[in-house]
Amino acid sequence: MADQKKAKDSEKEPAKKPPQDDDVVGKAYDGRLMRRLLIYLRPYKLQTILSAFAIFFKAGSDVLGPYLVKVAVDTYMTDATPAKLSWLARHLSPTPITGITQIAALYLGALLLTFALEFMQTYLMQWTGQKIMFDLRSQIFRHLQRMHPAFFDHNPVGKLVTRVTSDVDALNEMFTSGVLAIFEDVFVLAFIVIIMLRMNWPLALLTISVIPAILYVTRIFRRHVRDSYRRQRAATAHINSFTQEYVSGMSVVQLFNRERRAFNDFSAVNAQNKKAWGDAIFAYALYYPIVEFLSSTAMALVIWRGGYSVLHRAVTLGVLIAFMQYAQRFFRPIQDLSEKYNILQAAMAASERVFKLLDSEPAILSPARPVGGDGSGRVEFRNVWFTYQKLDDAQRARIAAASDDELNSYADIEWILRGVNFTIEPDETAAIVGHTGAGKTTITGLMMRFYDIQRGAIFVDGVDVREQDLQQLRRRFGVVLQDPFLFTGTIADNIRLGSSWITDARLQRAADEVNVGDFIRTLPLQFAEPVRERGATLSTGQKQLISFARALAHDPGILILDEATSSVDTDTELRVRLALSRMITGRTSVLIAHRLSTIQRADTILVMHKGQLRERGTHQQLLAQRGLYWKLYQLQYKDQELGTDTTVSLQPLSAD
Repeated sequence: MADQKKAKDSEKEPAKKPPQDDDVVGKAYDGRLMRRLLIYLRPYKLQTILSAFAIFFKAGSDVLGPYLVKVAVDTYMTDATPAKLSWLARHLSPTPITGITQIAALYLGALLLTFALEFMQTYLMQWTGQKIMFDLRSQIFRHLQRMHPAFFDHNPVGKLVTRVTSDVDALNEMFTSGVLAIFEDVFVLAFIVIIMLRMNWPLALLTISVIPAILYVTRIFRRHVRDSYRRQRAATAHINSFTQEYVSGMSVVQLFNRERRAFNDFSAVNAQNKKAWGDAIFAYALYYPIVEFLSSTAMALVIWRGGYSVLHRAVTLGVLIAFMQYAQRFFRPIQDLSEKYNILQAAMAASERVFKLLDSEPAILSPARPVGGDGSGRVEFRNVWFTYQKLDDAQRARIAAASDDELNSYADIEWILRGVNFTIEPDETAAIVGHTGAGKTTITGLMMRFYDIQRGAIFVDGVDVREQDLQQLRRRFGVVLQDPFLFTGTIADNIRLGSSWITDARLQRAADEVNVGDFIRTLPLQFAEPVRERGATLSTGQKQLISFARALAHDPGILILDEATSSVDTDTELRVRLALSRMITGRTSVLIAHRLSTIQRADTILVMHKGQLRERGTHQQLLAQRGLYWKLYQLQYKDQELGTDTTVSLQPLSAD
């Protein structure tokens, strides 16, 4: 009753605040992270060097314009004497029309050179950025494939998707618009300062006099936007994770009328994202007008002091005009540097997450010198103790030194398996039964070493699974789960699952042996029929039979059926039962099922209860013992067995 009342009242509860992202750590700029990021540029040294040269010469061509204007004004538009003219002016035509034409041609040439260098630099860095994104995403996905199942139990899918998408995009922006572009701004600033100092150092100092104020404002700006970028990434990960979870379970949300509560929870996550962006937007809105005001102040000082100097003939009019143009260009790179700093902030926040993911070592690894099994298909559990808990060093040491009786008494450890011992001989069919939570599925996962046990040993093909290569070990197994998982592609792709050695004939033979071939041939494209995400266009029974065909096509030495018939109708189950006899022939088979029809003919039945193996024997032997299996039979299996309709017609499956 309390649970029901809690469910009814939950609509009135305030939305939960999204959990804080523990990945948001570290400094705003981390030299170690930057050095690690620059490693990804190594394969593209040539493109990077060419881009750096293009940036250097582009910065030089960018600052030629005001200087050419100064030469044109002082040489042909004022009464300046030749002694005051520059080297370039002395090599131009003395005729005003011709000289101005020459300067215009030089100006146009500088623009064309800038265009060519800009194109070269942009193309090379964008190309390099795409290559780096490809490499980094490939590395992340490869790393995710190496992680053990427990890792995905504790990391939401949306969070991992964010690492591969949004975080890598942020790093790409740093490579394409951040690192080298910073050098371009620095070069432009350096060239402008040098030219202004050579033309008139008092005016140059006056122009850059506002730099301390700009630096102070920039420091405050950086302080305010630093955390907002990290909070944006954290909020994006929360949104992706939340959306992925709720879209996948939308039918449940609608069934229990949870739309309002789900929306409130999403609004809380979305509000966190809006708050992070709002703080950054406020900082931007305040920072750029202040910088613009300070740069305009510098311009006013140049006009005031420069105009006074022109009137007293201490400075030529061309110099004043050039200074005004240089002053405008001088503050543009400073604003760009602030923008590049923001890009750098986003990249640092993203790199923290990406490298934390890449640095997370898989808990399950192949040994340095793996030992191959004999291929017999024999499975043996020797005093296996297992828990899903993450144990510290003290707990592991205590487990290693304790006796079995002491292990049972540890209240701080929730054991899933307790001292399990059994052997499944080659070509034997074993069934595992028991109440929910008894450890049935855990046993099959441990066979494939999805998790490491805390005590005991598991042998497959006569060798401890911890001594075998993971790929070779798992290749020995074929698994059909209760909830069949199909990938986007075709039916043939889902049966092959990337195994190119499975021929079309083998694929079709596997489909026929599990009684799904006739159904597939009724489809418009037959085995080339497209399959949508998670097999949305197929019924549960059809997906299950395709999973059976997948397992059979790979010809596993050990076959595991984990509640493989619990979600199919009687007609489909009968088809599966007819296929099972062919599937289990010549291989070790492990069946986990609640339906008596799929386990009563097993060579041996293992009865699990609260993590312990309580009984073992054939169906008739266990019934004769009138123990735990007999009670399960009375509670679950007897009515099911009596109600089984064995007259179901074996017609081809039709599409739902």
